Amino acid sequence: MDVGRHPKIELLAYSEVEEVEGDLGAFEVTIRKKARYVDESKCTGCGACAEKCPTRVPDSYNEGLGERRAIYRYFAQGIPSVYTIDPNACRHIAWLRAREEGSNVKVKKCGICEKICQAKAIDYLQQDRIIQRKVDAIVLATGYEVMNPRDITEYGYGKVPNVITAIEFERLLSASGPTSGHLYRPSDFVGKRSIPDHLPHAKRLAFVQCVGSRDKRYSIHCSGFCCMHSIKEAIIAKEHDSEVEAWIFGMDIRAVGKGFEEYRLKAESMGIRFIRGRVAEITKGKKGLPVVWYEDTKTRRVQSEEFDIVILASACLPSKDASLLVEKLGVELDSFGFIKTRPFAPFDTTREGIFVCGCARGPADIPESVAQASSAAARVAQMVMRESRKAVAQ
Repeated sequence: MDVGRHPKIELLAYSEVEEVEGDLGAFEVTIRKKARYVDESKCTGCGACAEKCPTRVPDSYNEGLGERRAIYRYFAQGIPSVYTIDPNACRHIAWLRAREEGSNVKVKKCGICEKICQAKAIDYLQQDRIIQRKVDAIVLATGYEVMNPRDITEYGYGKVPNVITAIEFERLLSASGPTSGHLYRPSDFVGKRSIPDHLPHAKRLAFVQCVGSRDKRYSIHCSGFCCMHSIKEAIIAKEHDSEVEAWIFGMDIRAVGKGFEEYRLKAESMGIRFIRGRVAEITKGKKGLPVVWYEDTKTRRVQSEEFDIVILASACLPSKDASLLVEKLGVELDSFGFIKTRPFAPFDTTREGIFVCGCARGPADIPESVAQASSAAARVAQMVMRESRKAVAQ
């Protein structure tokens, strides 16, 4: 929130970089500010438009486990706190386009959000805007993608009910998520207009580590934060319901940060089980629940267990948007597809004046990403001050 109010910070949300020209100290950036079909200067974020909107679509922020309206806020804490119309879902925009094109396709006219908005912020005719900015330096913080586990067919993602990703489970645990933090099996509510009353809570959880990570078939690198993420989710699930049984299956647990090992020991003290062994297969059991098949390397036996939900810690991959952006910026990628940095300047890319932090340069958890952002900002200040001194000297 402080960033949004800072007088020297300009936020260009819902925008894309089109082109970058120039060099350190004199970059010219062309930016496409996409049409929201809502006037940001007028929208108060009251939400009346979304309450009345009749069109529902899968909510991408909740990983498709819930629904949102055609006019929406991506998430509650977003800055700026304004609404956006999805042009691919909005009936009224579809009607306007059909009329403009002279199409015979019958589209139902709507316009409810425009009628309900007291601030008069709805603008169905809003267009993308191209804006220019001159900057001294650029910091890339483009995040990462999560591997789609459908490629690993033996784990049954998308086929075996209640096999989900760690991000999907994160949304289930969240109070702002599709179940308001209640731990229900997705098969019991996904696809239904409302969550049925008195659903049974999921009691048995399995966390499967290294799904696509440290695997020559997919990604040979370690995703870094998955072990602690799964432990955190297991602990939160236990705090939600003391009857929850959580099993974490992995080759090893990489708890390398400050306080991480103590956190793992806390999980053990809460009854969370750590099974050393890689899961071989996940199948559908007789009750329709997922069954995890694994070799316990301590007992050297193949065993199976049935669970309410199986959570896959899928690999951290380079952002697809970043790979498109680097072509425009003229920076290089490393052998894993992340943005390449210099050996003795770990936040400098291969182009002077462009820096990188967070998962754009490789897997990193939140504390590490924040520390890297501070380091990148310090490098920007250092380089810009150096160039300023040169200019004064000349």
